[in-house]
Amino acid sequence: MEYVRAFVCGGIICVLTQILMEKTKLMPGRIMVILVTTGIVLGAVGVYEPFVKFAGAGATVPLTGFGNVLWKGMKKAVDEQGLLGLFTGGFTACAVGVSAALIFGFLASLVFDPKMKKE
Repeated sequence: MEYVRAFVCGGIICVLTQILMEKTKLMPGRIMVILVTTGIVLGAVGVYEPFVKFAGAGATVPLTGFGNVLWKGMKKAVDEQGLLGLFTGGFTACAVGVSAALIFGFLASLVFDPKMKKE
């Protein structure tokens, strides 16, 4: 049942994002920023954590989950270090995920033959 909840909740996030992409003229980069910011805001008001407990990976894998991780890292760092934590907490909390994305993206570029998209 846990897998079904994760699949459905993650799928709903993806469907809402796809609707946003299809029905607006927003560029993908702006949509990504909206998703991360939404995760931050929902984490700040205390809504995202219960959603994570319910949805599992369906809530932590999408970009909204990345925003929530940034929020939790900043909150913890501000509690421990004061205002300086506002600037360091998000980086500390998401360093492993960002590093993994960079490393595996580089490895994938070595295995495959990436090319720029021609229009």
